[in-house]
Order: sequence, then structure tokens, then C-alpha cells
Amino acid sequence: MSLSLIARSIGASATLKLNETFSILKAKGEPVIHLGGGEPKSKAPIDAITAISSHLNSGEVRYAPVDGSIDMKKAIIRYTRENYNRKVEPEHVIASSGAKQALMVALQAILDPQDEVIFPTPYWVSYPEMVKLCGAIPIPVTPEDGTFTPRLKDIEQNYTSYTKAIIINSPNNPSGAVYPESFIRDIVKFAEEKSLYLIMDDIYHKLVFGNTDMPNPYDYVTDFSENSKLIIINGVSKAYAMTGFRIGWAVANKNLIEVMANIQGHQTSGTSILLQKAAIGAINGVQTSVESLRTTLENNRKVLVQQIKAFEGLHLIEPKGTFYAFVDFSSYDKDSTRLSNFLLEKVRVLTMPGVEFGMEGYLRLSYCGSIKDIIEGIERIKWALDPNSPNELYIGERKLVRDWN
Repeated sequence: MSLSLIARSIGASATLKLNETFSILKAKGEPVIHLGGGEPKSKAPIDAITAISSHLNSGEVRYAPVDGSIDMKKAIIRYTRENYNRKVEPEHVIASSGAKQALMVALQAILDPQDEVIFPTPYWVSYPEMVKLCGAIPIPVTPEDGTFTPRLKDIEQNYTSYTKAIIINSPNNPSGAVYPESFIRDIVKFAEEKSLYLIMDDIYHKLVFGNTDMPNPYDYVTDFSENSKLIIINGVSKAYAMTGFRIGWAVANKNLIEVMANIQGHQTSGTSILLQKAAIGAINGVQTSVESLRTTLENNRKVLVQQIKAFEGLHLIEPKGTFYAFVDFSSYDKDSTRLSNFLLEKVRVLTMPGVEFGMEGYLRLSYCGSIKDIIEGIERIKWALDPNSPNELYIGERKLVRDWN
């Protein structure tokens, strides 16, 4: 079979593949625990359900404008004003089938073959593949100080004449790191000085804990003209627990948005009007569900951190946002894929290998599930890895016997 160069260079989404594995094992009745997921378990806001139900009952389910309905754009404009203190016009906004599509269309609109895109490590698994889909070159940048927080120096050292864009994801998937105000200020200034596109993937920006501040990139922008190369990506999947609704958006200069809409029009047309109605309901409705989810996740994080700290040999930089922890398991196995497969096979716990996020020896553990799953999942992992563990472990009525060292 003859495939394109791009097709041959692209791998499957590791996170989606893991979700598929979980579904298959669960359907077989396996006592599997999913600590690798990226999906909040709370229900969608009632305002979202009411809005979509009302429109569905009308029977008027038609094509939507390519760049989003008028009401969807109004909701995004409101969201941007309330969360970023920035007034934008409808021409600055595009609604897409998830934040992933908004990001993909943005990359297709700005990248030429051999352009380079910089992003800090660890990174979301799709960034490198999305860049390669455009024929461009991903440039992961690992902070030199051993943390998950980049410095401007790290970015500058990887900047070349081929650099076209920088992607910043804070709070970060997979580490949960929230990049400090000084870095956001510096990266906005650097991008403006070098005339680079700066893509802020803010999908987790409402899910931060404690007294952590979320820097606003607009606070440091000096060019608010239609030449601005700042792109804000967001959506309803995470903060509103609406992953299956697939509604995201981008806010950028109107010339770029126009091109993105042209591309999207030939790919998928406008995103489902029904799903847009649900997103509008969530954004314009009562926001208590967001705070409730954030509080639940903060409590879950506390439990996970306690479990990890009591687990000898593991190292963790405590996450300040999202619902992930990026844990260093290298004292047990430096091959994260092998380790993840081992834990799935032996104790039926799903984890995400760190190598998929650009850092070997780590596993991404999610705490968006139940506290019961968090505690039992870590206990199973500890039993599998700790040589001093008892020889037997019961999972329900199933007895597991250690047949490995």
C-alpha cells in the first residue's frame, strides 16, 4: 500500500488508544482502574443539557456557519471579556469541533513545510504529530533546571530563522505545572520582538488550585492591531466536563480567523449546531459546576500526592493545576512504555507512559476519577513494584500472585 510521507510519519494518539484499551477491558469485566484518563467524571452543566434539549425538541437542527453561530460567538466574546479582560469582535473568533481542531486549523493556516514550532517539554502528546501533519518540524524544549517550568532562555536557545510559532500550554498537560507570570510576560514579549505566532493552549486555565495565579497573556501584549500573532485556544471539554460535546474555539486577529474558517469549511464545515447550543448554555449559565469540579479535583490531588509521597522511590513535583501528576518512576524502570504495559498486565492499572509526553522514566497519573480508584490504583502499583510486598493480592475475588522479581 502506498502512503504519503506525512501519513507514514504520524503515530496513533497514545491517549485515545489508552481509552480504547480501557473500554475493551471494562466490557470484558476486567477489574481495571484508569489512572491515565483525561476526562472529568462529573456531569455536564444542567444549563448545557437544557439548552441542547430545547433546540433538539424544536426539530430545527440545520447547518451552522463555518466559523460558529452568532450566539456561539457572543458566548466566546463574553468568556474572553470575563476571563481575559479583553474585548474582541466576532471577526476575531472561530468555533471548532473541539480545542484540538481549533489548534490544528491554526497550525494549518500559519505553517509551511520545514517551519519549526517550539513547545516546552513535557508536552501534550498531539503537538508533535499536529505539527508534522503540516509538514513542519516540532522542536521540543526541555527545561535545563530539571523542573517542568521553562525559562525564556530555554526557548531562546532553540530559536532559529525557521521558527514560526511557539505553543504554550499552562496549566500543563501532563505535569500540572502553571507557568509563572514572569515567563508568560517574557514569552509574549519575545514572540512580538521576533514576529512569531504565540499559541496559548488554555484549555485547563480554570482548573488551578490553592492561591495559584493564572497569568493573563493579554496583560503583556503591546500590539493589539490586526498584525498581532497571539492565538488563544480554549473550549468546554475540561472545565465544564463536556469532553464528548467537542466544542472549542480560537481567538486571534481577524485575518487569521478568516483563513482558519476557509480551511475548516473544506474540512468539516461548521460544528454541530446542537453542540454549540450546549456550549452556549454552559458558558452563559450558572458557573457553580466549574467551581465544584475544581474543588473536587483539588481534593483528589491532595489524596494522590499523599499516596505518592508514601511510595518510596517515586519523585513528584506537585501539580498546581489540571488533573494530572507527572511522576518519576525511573528508579523502578527507565522505560516508561515497558513499565506502563507491565502495570496493565499484572495489576490492571492504566497509566500513560512519559515518553509520549517527551520525557522517559515518567508516568502520567490522572486524578479526575474517584478517590477510591486513586487509592486502590496506587496500592496496586505499589504491590506490583515493591519487592517487599506480600506475595498475594486480592482484587475483588480474584487472587493475584507475584511471579516476578
